[in-house]
Amino acid sequence: MPPAWALSEWPARSANWFATAPRAIRAGAGIVLVDALLVALDKQPDAAVGWLALATIVAVTIATVVSLDGRPAAIAATVVGNVAAVLILDYGLHDVAQRGLNGLSLGAIYALGAVGLTLVYGILRLVNFAHGDLLTLGAYVAYVVNVSWGLPLVAGVVVAIVVTAAFSVALERAMWAPMRARGAGMLQLLIMAIGLAFVIRYGIQFAWGTELRQLRVDSSAAVSFLGLRIGRTQLIVLLVGVAALLATGLMLKRTLLGKRMRALSDSRDLAETSGIDTSRVIMWTWIFAGALAGLAGVFAGAVTQLQPELGFELLLPIFAAVVLGGIGNAFGALTAGLVLGLVIEWSTLVLPDGLKLIVGFVVLIVVLVIRPEGIFGRARTV
Repeated sequence: MPPAWALSEWPARSANWFATAPRAIRAGAGIVLVDALLVALDKQPDAAVGWLALATIVAVTIATVVSLDGRPAAIAATVVGNVAAVLILDYGLHDVAQRGLNGLSLGAIYALGAVGLTLVYGILRLVNFAHGDLLTLGAYVAYVVNVSWGLPLVAGVVVAIVVTAAFSVALERAMWAPMRARGAGMLQLLIMAIGLAFVIRYGIQFAWGTELRQLRVDSSAAVSFLGLRIGRTQLIVLLVGVAALLATGLMLKRTLLGKRMRALSDSRDLAETSGIDTSRVIMWTWIFAGALAGLAGVFAGAVTQLQPELGFELLLPIFAAVVLGGIGNAFGALTAGLVLGLVIEWSTLVLPDGLKLIVGFVVLIVVLVIRPEGIFGRARTV
C-alpha cells in the first residue's frame, strides 16, 4: 500500500496536472481516472478509498473549470460528468443511469419550452409570462382531439402545434405589435404578459374545469434495454423532443430564416438597415415559439395529468433553463433544459421527490453568482 503522504497529496497533484495538460489529453485522462477510481472503490470499498476518490474528482473538477475559462460548454460537460461520477460511487451505475434517462425525458420538455421562450425574448425583448399557459393550452387541445374526438394522439399533437402557433400569431397581431407601435416599454409588456397568462389559465379552467384529466396513453407500457427500464411514453417524449430540438437548432444555424432571426436578435436596427423584413421574421418567431410550446404541453400532459396549472408549474424550471443557457441564446436554452432535467432527477437519489425542483434553482443561483450572463451567454459591455 502506498505511504499515507502519497495518498494525501494525490488529489492536489492530480488537479495540478489537469490544470496544465492539453485539453484533449485532459479529457481522455479524466475518463480513465474516474474509471480507475470506480474500480478501486469496487475492489476495496472502505471509507479511505471512497473519500480519496471523492476528493480527487472534486479537485479535478475545480482545476478543469479554472483551466477552461471562457469555454462554458466544456465547463458544463465537465461538471455534469463529475457529478455523475460522484453519484455512481455512492449509488451505483444502474440507479444513476436510470435516473439520468428519466431526467433527459423531463429535460426535453424543459428544453422545448425554453427554446421558444428565449427566442421571443432574444428577438422582441419580451419576457412572456404567458408562455407556460400556452403549454397548457396545447395539452388541452390535444385532449379534445385524443379523448373527446377519439382520434390518435399523433393527431392531437399536430392539431395542438397548429393551434398554439396560430394563437401566438393572433396575439402578436392583436396585442404585441400594436403595443410596440405605441412605444410600450418592457414593464408595460411584462404586466400585459402576466395578465394574459391569467386570462388563458382561467379560460381553460372555465372551459374544462379543474378536475384532473388524462390523455389516452398506455402509461404501463415500458421498454427495457441494457438493464434500464423507461416508459414507452417517456421514450417517445425523449426521442421526438430531441429530434424537434435538433431540427430547431439546424433551422437557426443553417437556414436563411434562422440566420435572419439571429441577426435580428443581435441588433434590430442593423437587421432593418441590411434589408431584412423584420415583421416577417417576428411572425415566424411566434410560430416557432407557439409550436414548441404546444409540443411541450402535449408531452407534459402525456407523462403526467392535465390540469389548468400544468404550464405554470413548468414555467419556473423553463425560466431557469432560459437563464442558465443565457437569456436570448436558443442553443444555450436547449442544452440547459436537458442538463436541468438531469440534475433534478439525479437529486432524487439524495432528496425526497417533493424537493427536487429546489435543486434546479440552487444550481441557477450558483451559476448566476459565478457567471451572471448564464453558462452559454455572452457578457454584455456598456
